[in-house]
Amino acid sequence: MLYHWINRQNNSKLIVFFSGWSFDFYPFEFLDCQNSDVLFVYDYNSISDLQITMENYSEKILITWSMGVFAGYILRDSFVDFDKKIAINGTPCPVSDNWGIPVKPFLLTLRHAKTGLEGKFYQNIFDKQEEFERYLKNPILRSIENRESELKSLYSRIKEEQFEYEKFYDFALISSNDKIIPTKNQINFWQNRASFKILESGHFPFYNFKSWAEILEFSEK
Repeated sequence: MLYHWINRQNNSKLIVFFSGWSFDFYPFEFLDCQNSDVLFVYDYNSISDLQITMENYSEKILITWSMGVFAGYILRDSFVDFDKKIAINGTPCPVSDNWGIPVKPFLLTLRHAKTGLEGKFYQNIFDKQEEFERYLKNPILRSIENRESELKSLYSRIKEEQFEYEKFYDFALISSNDKIIPTKNQINFWQNRASFKILESGHFPFYNFKSWAEILEFSEK
């Protein structure tokens, strides 16, 4: 697991963001950090506690996306004192016919990960062609081999977990046209577990926002 400070200016507010599978921080650099320090976590070839000091912040918020929702949940004991925990287009049970990516499509993705990463996988992440074209101007720079091994590592960890949800996330953002994790499965999971809102978007909803603060505002309206 790797992390990168998108912004570190000794602000009083900290946002810790757990990214989805195969991503790095480059496609997220457009989001304005404003008065928040932002720590970007990615690459789940291994999942371990963050070796950083967070005690100096008066406000701390966890935002997780896609497979990052699972990773953040595994490390939930590290975030018990956070003021808010937000899940975006993901669940703590990420491979599931009812609560996540259905098993058969996931196993096909796993088996053909290299082909998918070279082909249409990233197109399917976005709702509109213009969003995909925008992504291509500032794409992921990780190697395909690294991203492929990450998915295998994630699945091994998923299979190890004896899943029984403990109350953790406060809010879930669910996209209406998610081609990666079916919208209905996300709703199935979050009903009665956290408040949630539907956003007209695809699996990558971040181009709907200009700043991290706008994401937080959406969760509070």
